[in-house]
Amino acid sequence: MADLKRVTELYQDFPDKFRSVMLSTANANGIPQASYAPFLIDANRSIYIYISGLSIHTANLKQTGRASVLLIEDEADTKEIFARRRLTYDCAVTPVPRDTAQWQPLIHRFEQRFGNIIGLMKGLPDFQLFQLRPEGGQFIIGFGSAYRVSSSDLNQLEPRRQR
Repeated sequence: MADLKRVTELYQDFPDKFRSVMLSTANANGIPQASYAPFLIDANRSIYIYISGLSIHTANLKQTGRASVLLIEDEADTKEIFARRRLTYDCAVTPVPRDTAQWQPLIHRFEQRFGNIIGLMKGLPDFQLFQLRPEGGQFIIGFGSAYRVSSSDLNQLEPRRQR
């Protein structure tokens, strides 16, 4: 198992390597659906996604208010396909309506990160902004190196022990 301080630094920087998250949602009947979405992350580790109301995952988020997100090392960059570095969060989901004070600064950050396409998308009424608040998760850096993300402090990792 690696030094916890080093692992925590890897964990803190890991989301910066990505522009999109893998998104797992389920409808009210529990039928799962996998997708992805470009994202922003804030200092509290809340993830923001700006997605079409026509997509299945948007309907699922509205129905259940729950999602799981995955950030995973690219296959081309991994030394071992069975031990790809990855971060998962279990999230509570809340819409961020256009008429709130939070919406405009977040959309501005999306424009800075993703460019002119956001200007087009914000003119489309079906696009909606969501906040995904992690309530815990896991950071895996390889075989025998699995860490639980503390639900009480998302910046704290706890080594996972085999049961």
